Amino acid sequence: MTIDVRRGRGSSEHDGSGRGLARDGFTLLELVVVIIVLGLLAGIVAPQIIGRLSDAKSTTARTQIELLSVALDAYRLDNGSYPTTDQGLGALRERPTRAPVPANWRGPYLRKDVPLDPWGRAYLYRAPGERNRGAFDLESLGRDGKSGGEGEDADVR
Repeated sequence: MTIDVRRGRGSSEHDGSGRGLARDGFTLLELVVVIIVLGLLAGIVAPQIIGRLSDAKSTTARTQIELLSVALDAYRLDNGSYPTTDQGLGALRERPTRAPVPANWRGPYLRKDVPLDPWGRAYLYRAPGERNRGAFDLESLGRDGKSGGEGEDADVR
């Protein structure tokens, strides 16, 4: 007697020799082989997909930094300087009330709120910058949230 997996019942058709005429189900050995093959494929493919996800987050951070930089440049064109560190990136959405209050603010310079980096933290903004003394520094500290690092933990500027 064989177990019919699709029908959920036993099949007892015989040809007189004690063997079944038709085999409608899978044996346990066949199911185990399929599970092993799927596991091996997942083990090979999963690391490549995870690596792509890390690259995608870093690329997203670079793209967002570029877009924020364009908005900061538009702010500077209107007001003669970049927002101060204290005013922050929020000055791109709402007119700053902290000194120096911009006289020609024509914002908002972003359509939506300032985004968080792909790891869920605020971008670090400094103006004037430590690296770019005449402009600003804008960066994400990567997955680990610490300065430095490699791979997905690397800073994105």
